[in-house]
Amino acid sequence: MKYVVIRSGGKQYRVSEGDILEVDRLPVAADGEVSFDSVLLSVSDESVKIGSPTIPNAHVSAKVLGQTKGEKIRVSKFKSKVRHRRVSGFRSSLTKVQIVNIGVSKKEEAKKPLSKTTKQKTL
Repeated sequence: MKYVVIRSGGKQYRVSEGDILEVDRLPVAADGEVSFDSVLLSVSDESVKIGSPTIPNAHVSAKVLGQTKGEKIRVSKFKSKVRHRRVSGFRSSLTKVQIVNIGVSKKEEAKKPLSKTTKQKTL
């Protein structure tokens, strides 16, 4: 079983190919493509890769199915004996996506050697 953990909108999602999930609203039209580049964890049958904080050269591509709104949340405030009542509501804007492809390349980025800074001695 192959799955990855991605980050989108400040939340983390565990996804596999073919999964359908709702994430915070993305500025992409319906039937568009979106790519998630912040892959935090990758698990396949033989290996586990943990990013620090993300895995380089890893991406998840998804197809946008549509824009929806979440369930309505009602918040009420009440203070006794002073006739104070407030009711407010909230509906989050969501984007429904289907995971098409999980791409994790096995090639690691070549680490560049750090440049040595030398201090000049003053005579």
